[in-house]
Amino acid sequence: MRRALLVAAAALLGCTAAVADEAPPPLTAIESLDVARYMGRWYEIARYPNRFQRQCVGEASADYRQQPDDSLEVINRCRLADGRLDEAVGEARQLGGPASPRLRVRFAPAWLSFLPLVWGDYWVVALDADYRWAAVGEPSRRFLWVLARTPTLDAPTLAEVHRQLRAKGFDPARLVTDRQPADR
Repeated sequence: MRRALLVAAAALLGCTAAVADEAPPPLTAIESLDVARYMGRWYEIARYPNRFQRQCVGEASADYRQQPDDSLEVINRCRLADGRLDEAVGEARQLGGPASPRLRVRFAPAWLSFLPLVWGDYWVVALDADYRWAAVGEPSRRFLWVLARTPTLDAPTLAEVHRQLRAKGFDPARLVTDRQPADR
C-alpha cells in the first residue's frame, strides 16, 4: 500500500511538473510606445469575455487623450441591448519612462485613486508598426483586447494578430468578436 501511495505521489508530482513546464513565460510588453501616436480612437475588434463588459452588445471603442499632467484620459463606450450608449471615463498612467508600453488604468472615482486595487494593468503586448492595430493584455493573461483604428480588420491582418498573440501565450480561440458598424 505504501509503495502504491509513493508511486501515485510521484505520478502526481510528475504531472504537476509537466503542467508547470507548459505554462507560458512571463508576459512581455512591446519594447516602446509612442504615446502621442497611440492617442485617439480605437475600435474594439475582439476581447476575452470579462465581467465589466458583459452588458455590452457591440460598438465598443476607447478614446485616449493626453492630459497636461501626462496622465491619459480614457473614455470607453459600448452599445447596450436597449440601444443606449454606455460610457466609462477613466485615467491611465504609464509605468516607467515616457516610452513605456506598460500602463495602469482606473475607472473608479478619482478620490479612490490612492487604493492600489482600483488600478488595473494595461500592457500593450503587440502593435502594428503604423499603429493601425494593437493588442492589450495584462501579466496574468486573464484579460485581452484587440483594438484597431478602423471598425474591422481584414482576414490576413487578423491572422497576424492571432499569430503574435499565440507567441505571447494568449489563446485567440477565447476571443469574442465585437460587433461594429461597417462604416463610421
